[in-house]
Amino acid sequence: MDQIEQLRDMIGSATRIVAFTGAGISTESGIPDFRSPGGIWTRYKPIYFDDFMSSEEMRRESWRRKFATDETMLKAEPNAGHRALAKLVEQGRMSAIITQNVDGLHQRSGVPESKVIELHGNSTYASCLDCGHRYELDAIRRAFLGSGKLPICVKCDGIVKTATISFGQAMPEIQMARAQDETTACDLFIVLGSSLVVYPAAGFPRIAKRRGAKLVIVNRDATDQDDTADMVIHAEIGSTMSRAIGVN
Repeated sequence: MDQIEQLRDMIGSATRIVAFTGAGISTESGIPDFRSPGGIWTRYKPIYFDDFMSSEEMRRESWRRKFATDETMLKAEPNAGHRALAKLVEQGRMSAIITQNVDGLHQRSGVPESKVIELHGNSTYASCLDCGHRYELDAIRRAFLGSGKLPICVKCDGIVKTATISFGQAMPEIQMARAQDETTACDLFIVLGSSLVVYPAAGFPRIAKRRGAKLVIVNRDATDQDDTADMVIHAEIGSTMSRAIGVN
């Protein structure tokens, strides 16, 4: 029995599946992995949250980078990997998708918002850091590129930022708690496209394994948790998951 058949059997016998997705699933949609050689984080020094808050210059640079790199993200479409997970959610087999990605592609593939747990936020909209009011990016983009105007909340005059978690910013408590609950309740935990180096998020596969779940890792490169997994597949995510659940 080859690995795809084994994975198909594991999915078929599981009663509650959780996926944990990282940059590798989105690179198959053409979104660069920021951490890879030549990625944005190797070309730019990261802007830490405290600097964003204290410096108008850093806020301006943050928005400049955002709009300079946005075109690739906006053109990206969900791929076969996203669609395979959406099918498992639709079938009631997958209870949640925990993601480190900020591109919103899981939602665009048809997964209900309530089933996606975004540990690092979402870059497709912005929000006020004081009152939480949501802002769409088009108006912010026009004002910033047109006159250099930085977004300020119309509700409370607070600072508006993309709805992502920056370096040095606290992880979202509600999402982390939801991820913890889903991880401890599942019987199959599938890691897709994560190098499993960013903590505390990378701790969830270990928690799932300790609680008795089967652990599968599908990733192009080896990870530090391969030796604890029940199955490791070094292959493309889209074709692997499509074949495993029998969809095109």
